Amino acid sequence: MMNQILFSGVIGMFLTLIGTPLLIKLLARKGYGQYIRDDGPREHHAKRGTPTMGGIAFILATVIAYFLSKVITGKPPTFSGVLVLGLMAGMGLVGFLDDYIKIVKRRSLGLRAKAKMAGQLTGGIAFAVLSLQFADDRGNTPASTKLSFVQDFGWTIGPVLFVVWALFMILAMSNGVNLTDGLDGLATGASVLVFGAYTFIGVWQFQESCANAVTLTNPSACYEVRDPLDLAVVASALMGACLGFLWWNTSPAKIFMGDTGSLALGGALAGLAICSRTEMLLALLGGLFVLITMSVVIQVGSFKLTGKRVFRMAPLQHHFELKGWSEVLVVVRFWIIQGICVIVGLGIFYAGWAADK
Repeated sequence: MMNQILFSGVIGMFLTLIGTPLLIKLLARKGYGQYIRDDGPREHHAKRGTPTMGGIAFILATVIAYFLSKVITGKPPTFSGVLVLGLMAGMGLVGFLDDYIKIVKRRSLGLRAKAKMAGQLTGGIAFAVLSLQFADDRGNTPASTKLSFVQDFGWTIGPVLFVVWALFMILAMSNGVNLTDGLDGLATGASVLVFGAYTFIGVWQFQESCANAVTLTNPSACYEVRDPLDLAVVASALMGACLGFLWWNTSPAKIFMGDTGSLALGGALAGLAICSRTEMLLALLGGLFVLITMSVVIQVGSFKLTGKRVFRMAPLQHHFELKGWSEVLVVVRFWIIQGICVIVGLGIFYAGWAADK
């Protein structure tokens, strides 16, 4: 069964390693280059015209890797896995339309704010509603109406509030990754670390599943998750696809993921958290995305209230660039911060299981 995880990760990485340069040539030939803000760091002006919408590469690679791993191992897809992939693709489509309008229609702001929000809401609501369907023989649906940290705890919020909560998570993470995607490889590398964490979480939940309670030494510490192993397969495919893409996206980037990629990655992270019943833990596992989002909130709030800026520029990564840090230095140090967040998050996840045991 674990072969699925290995196959999906390796196939995803292979596809983006060989597929991304083909996409670069196609996008360059069509002139689909990145728009660069004039008020940003001057070093970024040299990036103007670099092919964007690179998220297409790892979205397709992830989907293909997932289903190929199923064909190779003879295992059927699960509702949880397909729902997370669908959310990723739906958010990616919204991002693609935004990128397309920016580049092809030469409208720098892309989709109108209301249209972009409507697209994200549509995809998020569809995922949230469907995730409460398709119960297995134990009565578990892909998502739960209970709040969760390292697993579900006692508060049931009901289907309506669950949809609102799921929408908040999806919008927060998709926009958080979008804000982080400002330096070569930053969002891609940070996402690799979080998807690696969710690969581990899925495997652990499968081994300690309540469905196997008869063989567990301590059934009280088990996890009621519908398809934990398949969530690990999805996470592994995403990790591998992002690793292959990072080869081309690292400094100096040959291609950018664009909103196509950043919204898709954020949607996938939220979907994995919701379906693995680790919703609040995502704030720790994806701590870098939260930190960068908060820097924007603080900057905007401070300017509106006091007329003063806390940072030289927001999001946070550009503040350090303007302080004189090189782009590579910022990226590597932010990766280290993200790595620490993942270690702390996984430590808390394991401690939750150990405490129940």
